[in-house]
Amino acid sequence: MSDTATALPQGDESQITGKSIRLEGVTKRYPGQTTPAVDGVTLEIPAGQVVMLVGPSGCGKTTTLKMINRLIEPTDGRIVLGDEDVTDIDGDQLRRRIGYVIQAGGLFPHMTVAQNIAIVPKMLGWDAQRIEERTTELLDLVSLDPDTYRDRYPKELSGGQQQRVGVARALAADPPVLLMDEPFGAVDPITRQRLQDELIRIQHELRKTIVIVTHDFDEAVKLGDWIVIFREGAQIVQYDTPERILAEPADEFVESFIGSGAGLKQLNLRRVRDVELREAVTARPGEAAADVLARVEQAKHGHAVILDERDRPIGWPSRRQLSRLTTLADAVDETTPIVGQDATLNDALDEMLVSSAGAAIVTGRRGVFVGVITVEVVMEAIRAVRDAAGDDIGGAPVGTNAEVTQDG
Repeated sequence: MSDTATALPQGDESQITGKSIRLEGVTKRYPGQTTPAVDGVTLEIPAGQVVMLVGPSGCGKTTTLKMINRLIEPTDGRIVLGDEDVTDIDGDQLRRRIGYVIQAGGLFPHMTVAQNIAIVPKMLGWDAQRIEERTTELLDLVSLDPDTYRDRYPKELSGGQQQRVGVARALAADPPVLLMDEPFGAVDPITRQRLQDELIRIQHELRKTIVIVTHDFDEAVKLGDWIVIFREGAQIVQYDTPERILAEPADEFVESFIGSGAGLKQLNLRRVRDVELREAVTARPGEAAADVLARVEQAKHGHAVILDERDRPIGWPSRRQLSRLTTLADAVDETTPIVGQDATLNDALDEMLVSSAGAAIVTGRRGVFVGVITVEVVMEAIRAVRDAAGDDIGGAPVGTNAEVTQDG
């Protein structure tokens, strides 16, 4: 059986740094097995887009991913990267041109963060200064302070920090394609949410072609420009935008995979950047707390946002906390509820539920403070989604449909 999916290009092509990927009749048969693990998949992945591969365990999605960089060699078929057929080139050379991220980062424990990131650039013959500059750039990109983390070893990092370094390492040689295999499956839910937001932010800057395997349909909706839903043998059931899959599932298999609450899953399509944010009173470390409290009271706000020298939020003291302080400290308050502009409204609500403020700080590019989102705004969005679900959740979806045909 052959599955064909044709995706239409999206957005401003001049900003795209990724390359398209085409799988043409790609099959994988393992010795001793009568049924192929992947059976004749034909799939086009547009340049600069994020495509999510989802499906039940054992359906062949990870095998499909690993055949793109030929960690698993296909039995039959062609793989085309941009305009180049890479099926028969040296596998090691191919993998140096494709970033690869696995669960828990996959860092070498005996190497520092900088040494891990430098692996592929060294193989490509980059000089030491260029590698050092690239390492600094990438650590900043994934929101890890280079001076703090460059010389640390993986065992000195949290799970989320290791995963960020794994992404930096995969991007080190500026590859056009990034493959990610369950990249956020080994971290706690809050860290997973923040890593997802970080990936969305990075993608806005870089516009790579990213292919991600996940078992989590909500993650697929959040991250994907397109979603491929597989059944056994990597047979494509539906290849579409998240909006269209939620509104018009192809069949009962897709409906069951989406699960209940398809209407409320639409909330995963709404981003913090789509709603109106509140302004806030801001302050700097070293300021007199009494002066800041006076500004907060005058503005009739409940908190002040403390910003570091790069305008990143490091604390959010309440009026009561300010009244007990003499000056504002420069220490980072890890309990501060922070979401990125690209976070979903579901994520924002989760962040608020662990905060007594009923709101969350919103950050933009490189973690810069942009405003505050309130629980009232999120609840209004939930009401709107529920109303839409009650009226006609199967109405006209947002986005462009991808045509899918099956032969055989």
